[in-house]
Amino acid sequence: MNALSGRIARLIASQGPISIAQFMTMALHDPQDGYYATRDPFGRGGDFTTAPEISQMFGELLGLWCVQCWHDQGKPAPAQLVELGPGRGTLMADALRAAKLMPDFLASIEVVLVEASPALTAIQKETLKDSPAPVRWLTQFDERLSDRPLFLLANEFFDALPIRQFVKTDRGWCERMVGLDTNGVLAFALAPEPSAGFTLPPNRDGAPLGAFYEAASGASALAEQIAEIIARRGGAALIVDYGYGVEAGFGETLQAVKDHAFAGVLDSPGEADLSAHIDFAALADAARSGGAKGYGPVEQGEFLTSLGIIPRAERLAQQQASGSRECGHLGDSPQAEAQLERLILPDQMGTLFKALAIMPANAPKPPRF
Repeated sequence: MNALSGRIARLIASQGPISIAQFMTMALHDPQDGYYATRDPFGRGGDFTTAPEISQMFGELLGLWCVQCWHDQGKPAPAQLVELGPGRGTLMADALRAAKLMPDFLASIEVVLVEASPALTAIQKETLKDSPAPVRWLTQFDERLSDRPLFLLANEFFDALPIRQFVKTDRGWCERMVGLDTNGVLAFALAPEPSAGFTLPPNRDGAPLGAFYEAASGASALAEQIAEIIARRGGAALIVDYGYGVEAGFGETLQAVKDHAFAGVLDSPGEADLSAHIDFAALADAARSGGAKGYGPVEQGEFLTSLGIIPRAERLAQQQASGSRECGHLGDSPQAEAQLERLILPDQMGTLFKALAIMPANAPKPPRF
């Protein structure tokens, strides 16, 4: 039992079982021992690798997607380019480098990075020290971002937002909680009574006994807040993450990852990443509730291919072979072909990962949706 596990156990002993959402919040964001507050989790030396760390092509294409949306909406100025959970700042650095193709865009934007981790903020400041546009940091997405057109990127951000789990029993839908076993160790347990007021969304039915349903009310609330700003001020949001669309069924997707391998969710809170699959249909519904329009989701492989990642990989391979200074970072794999395969092949990231766009209802259709 590590230090954070001990503190959580004492909290449960004093007040009773806690929700999985509360456990996730403590495990990931506790100021003293939380996962994101204390480490750089990315890349080979961390616990997992995200698309921007695999290849510069990912951030370049997402940056150009934002530029195209900005252009299609009449080049609004001033505007803001926002990233949620920007990791090491790699995606934004690549996006801004690609955006140099449109100097007017860079002259019109302020970059805002929404980052709760002091450790990662320090890394981002070093990565973006030569940014071609002004950069500022916020610890949360709030009304300070509601005064201008909002162009927003969120890659593998929504999957780490807290969820609650419910299990269908012969008593009804009971919430799955985190409690203590007879030895005082963290353990899952079901609430003894059905959750008052719990209802499934309209697109879900036919759940068998023992079925899991995961609710991410915080993710939906954030998507609606983003949509409200975009509907009122203009802009575009692109959410890329792993999850499911309208085909969503019932199942448990909460997972822990440590040292590039799966770990027990309750084993070492604060020492492993926690995440769950995104319900893209719920995010699209939230966008509509916010007055905007949702597009997608489309599979990442299809999306990146439609944006031109294959010819970009061919050019990048030529640049890498010649040692050209036009290259950005070489990514987790130094060869463009290997990077391409990891990003778009169905058995790697191409199918599980998906993209969802949020746009003003009267704006032109976003690129490649």
